[in-house]
Amino acid sequence: MTGRSAVSAVKAALKSQAVETPSWAFGNSGTRFKVFAQRGVPRTPQEKLADAARVHAHTGVAPSVALHIPWDRVDDYAALGAHARDLGVRVGVINSNVFQDDDYKLGSVTHPDPAVRRKALAHLLDCVDVMDATGSRDLKLWFSDGTNYPGQDDISARQGRLAEALSAVYERLGDDQRMLLEYKLFEPSFYTMDVPDWGTAYAHCLRLGPRAQVVVDTGHHAPGTNIEFIVAVLLREKKLGGFDFNSRFYADDDLMAGAADPFQLFRIMYEVIRGGGFTPDTAFMLDQCHNIEEKIPAVIRSVMNVQEATAKALLVDAEALAAAQRAGDVLAAHAVLMDAFNTDVRPLVAEVRTELGADADPVAAYHASGYGEKIVAERVGGTAAGWGA
Repeated sequence: MTGRSAVSAVKAALKSQAVETPSWAFGNSGTRFKVFAQRGVPRTPQEKLADAARVHAHTGVAPSVALHIPWDRVDDYAALGAHARDLGVRVGVINSNVFQDDDYKLGSVTHPDPAVRRKALAHLLDCVDVMDATGSRDLKLWFSDGTNYPGQDDISARQGRLAEALSAVYERLGDDQRMLLEYKLFEPSFYTMDVPDWGTAYAHCLRLGPRAQVVVDTGHHAPGTNIEFIVAVLLREKKLGGFDFNSRFYADDDLMAGAADPFQLFRIMYEVIRGGGFTPDTAFMLDQCHNIEEKIPAVIRSVMNVQEATAKALLVDAEALAAAQRAGDVLAAHAVLMDAFNTDVRPLVAEVRTELGADADPVAAYHASGYGEKIVAERVGGTAAGWGA
């Protein structure tokens, strides 16, 4: 492939990319100690969609918005889906919430009390109803369930309760709908999490069937975990359903994607591309908590970081890499990856955005648009729809 044709192929691939933004990233959020209010944050799910539509308008590659139920509860979800389409976006993944009620102190679908388990399952099934109404393909499940002390509960029995609930939800899904199971090493439970790692999630999804897939949240691992290895294995087993992109320094920091370790994001995207996962079947989602930075520019920056990491991964010379690997030339193989990573792809990605009808510099375009001042003027004085509000 010539240089010109290679660049054309990279641009075509980048134009096909879609990065889903999370509704909750636009609302008030904070640390475990304090939620920091910002002027102009959304007061309703409709306003969250409007902010997400602004991100898509400037980047050209953020056409869908993940919802979180009940944070985004409305009386008419079909109307909400129609409203999203009117704004130029669509409703994406539906996220369930079985971790905020007092009843869930000892777990939700794995709780020792059958009544609590029934309540949690009813909510998950309600989320499938929301999928039906909005046209969403994917239901994302993350469970805070676990234990804090040895002997607190039967570990194996909790796995059985989890499997029973997942099976009931799986049976409720439509033929064109999927279940995406997320895992997390620790927090809020510290002795055991009921879905602590990709192996546990994979085992449950394998038992359920092809419409059950694993979600990789890049902040949900032990320090030093080789996330791209996990991605490669899940792709090989056809069980990678998607990503929650964010950055971490210490734990589940939920910082902007690519901020802490852009080389890791590049390596992950390379494995996605190499393994055939750069398709609509892999949901590329952001899951971030913007505590001190302005919301919309932060989401735009994350989308840009994912785009740039993807562009670099697409520029890897696969033939040269394979030749070096066959020859056992460790340094040459590593150099192929480093050459791609060290390429300044910003001009290329700016061209892609312009050709998509978006903005070469989305952050600058956002600030020049006056949208930030407009929403402050319109929204200040109302109740903000924030993190869990």
